[in-house]
Amino acid sequence: EFMTLDVRNQFLLVLFRYNYLKLDKNYIFKVYGMESDTSFLLIGALAAQANTTKDTIRHYDEMGLLKSRKRQAGSRLYTEFHPECIERIKMIKGAQAIGFTLNEFKRHLNDHFNGTLNIDKDLITISKKLTEAKRQKTEIINTINRLSAYYIILEEIKSDNIGFISKSEWEKRIAAQLCLT
Repeated sequence: EFMTLDVRNQFLLVLFRYNYLKLDKNYIFKVYGMESDTSFLLIGALAAQANTTKDTIRHYDEMGLLKSRKRQAGSRLYTEFHPECIERIKMIKGAQAIGFTLNEFKRHLNDHFNGTLNIDKDLITISKKLTEAKRQKTEIINTINRLSAYYIILEEIKSDNIGFISKSEWEKRIAAQLCLT
């Protein structure tokens, strides 16, 4: 026999079917999982609070660096982000600033938030990054010294009103100037 349900009963039936409505031990219906969660952020709000762009957030989300969920609203699908994502983005930016790629940092980030750090593995990774940073520092210092030498020699040439010097003279002056630094 076909039974017609009013809107209220249809709604209760849907809640019960999807386990949002359950009978407790006293046979009283309780509603679960329907709490209004306003703490999740839409992409624009997250971008503003984390001082980054929506495209950056989308990229991080695609890589699995952020905690997000999808929410249907009418015909549109929205991605909502956990408030923890603000801190995650700051950590990602900090890691990039010291030379980590997103892929290198992904495991460390997730381990940090899961509370499952692997200290020995992290020490090895940081040691490698430190060695690389020291190598880059040496290269930068050498570049600064060379550019400073070029600048000093060009200033000398300008002040002496010399329009042109030979390649051998240039190399001799550079070598002499680099010995001084």
